[in-house]
Amino acid sequence: MKTLMRFVGTLVAMLALVGLVTVGVTRLKAADEAKPSAVAGVASATVDSHAHGVDGHAHAAGGKDILREIGLRYLTAYMFCLSICVGALFLVFIHHLFDASWSVPVRRVAEQMSSLLFPWMLVLLVPILALQKWIYPWLSINPAEDHSLEVKRALFNQPTFNLLLPLIVASWGLIAHTFRKWSVAQDKDGSAIWTRRARVLAAVGIFYFAFSLTLGCFYLMKSLQHQFFSTMYGVYYFAGSVWTALITIWVVVLWLKLKGPLSQVVSKRQIQDLGVWFFAFTVFYAYIHFSQYFLIWNAAIPEETFWYVNREQGGWKWVGFTILFGHFFVPFLVLLNQDVKMNPAIMVPMCGWAWLMHFVDMTFNIMPTYGPLAQGPQVSFWDPLFWFGMLAFLGFMFMKNFRSAAPYPLRDPRLKEAVTHHEVPGPGAAAHH
Repeated sequence: MKTLMRFVGTLVAMLALVGLVTVGVTRLKAADEAKPSAVAGVASATVDSHAHGVDGHAHAAGGKDILREIGLRYLTAYMFCLSICVGALFLVFIHHLFDASWSVPVRRVAEQMSSLLFPWMLVLLVPILALQKWIYPWLSINPAEDHSLEVKRALFNQPTFNLLLPLIVASWGLIAHTFRKWSVAQDKDGSAIWTRRARVLAAVGIFYFAFSLTLGCFYLMKSLQHQFFSTMYGVYYFAGSVWTALITIWVVVLWLKLKGPLSQVVSKRQIQDLGVWFFAFTVFYAYIHFSQYFLIWNAAIPEETFWYVNREQGGWKWVGFTILFGHFFVPFLVLLNQDVKMNPAIMVPMCGWAWLMHFVDMTFNIMPTYGPLAQGPQVSFWDPLFWFGMLAFLGFMFMKNFRSAAPYPLRDPRLKEAVTHHEVPGPGAAAHH
């Protein structure tokens, strides 16, 4: 009962805060729209938006459209935090799909991290839904006057947007909670039925996960410039999400090992393998991002190339180079040495670097669509407020709920194998399995 009351109280407090912020910025917006210059510029700004794929609404308001700026900066922080949660969920899927043993001791960390999708990531979605008509220009465009929107109107319409987006986030949370529920149930009776059920859910759910993640990032990010076409955008977001989740789990697992809860079951093998996965997704992300860029640029289709042309203007060009070197070359070169993957003195700072690069990546995708920032990025106090605020809240909820069950699957059939048969080989030695 106390847990339920705390949950309800936290939910009410968050909704109240969201309401206060929305009301405040709405009043600012109303005052801004009352200015004649804003009314006079709407038509020309809309035409510019259709022609170049960037938002002209902020130009119409003379660069004072605070609601849109706040909404986009909030969306940037949200997409970053969502990345960690969906990346962790994917790792749970992979564990069960491949009947892995090495990952058993760290699986509950991924389970709990992915369980943040419901209700917390769903609650944090509320401001985006509340500010949607200012965040997404396509909601104010008549499809009959925009061919690129007309051909996508089956998905890009407000009722479908408001129905599918919360449903997608909630369904991810339901899947994550189901995995964790069965894992905790196995702690009590040790029955293999929970393992079999998890494998079946993973085998079926991975297809839904792939489809829904693509649709979700299309709605949340790609639709900011609805004219843009890319079949690789979903995989691009997925690769960055798993990359960020892996290094986050690496640090959390190390901390839990040093603090005691995982000290008896996590060995160098788990730490190293998480580092290897992080290294692998460093390369995979670079491959996907380069492939998208190369194919779009080589085809030279205006509906695709404008997205990169916009991001080569002014300061955004240097942000692109920062992602190229910081998101790929730095971690790639640092992690080439096998021993580095188990060295906290390097990997912990690497986590902070990866977080920064992924946040820059999300900013690169989202903020150039805001008119006043079309020529280059600008840092606002909203960025650290939303980013660190969300991370602090989700971190608090993670630790609170993590303590509600055993820190690792106590009676998983593969636990003994994970603890006793996975030692890191010495130089020139073969791994023992």
